[in-house]
Amino acid sequence: MRTINIGFGNMIPENRIIAILSPESAPVKRMIQAYRDDNKLIDGTQGRKTKSVIFLEAGYIALSYLTPETLAGKLDKEGS
Repeated sequence: MRTINIGFGNMIPENRIIAILSPESAPVKRMIQAYRDDNKLIDGTQGRKTKSVIFLEAGYIALSYLTPETLAGKLDKEGS
């Protein structure tokens, strides 16, 4: 199982990632709050600003302080 570092040593399995989005839009912000209320949120920001929202297969989302572009680059690099 290959993992991707989402920041501060927090790792998630790359084969479980469905999408990586920016948290700036209102619908994504509402989704973050809904997942938080349902205890299905993994916060990997360590108190820093959320720059990406990672949707996972199991119905969870993970927050990261890394940008979607940075995470996509890591996936491309590790997938090669």
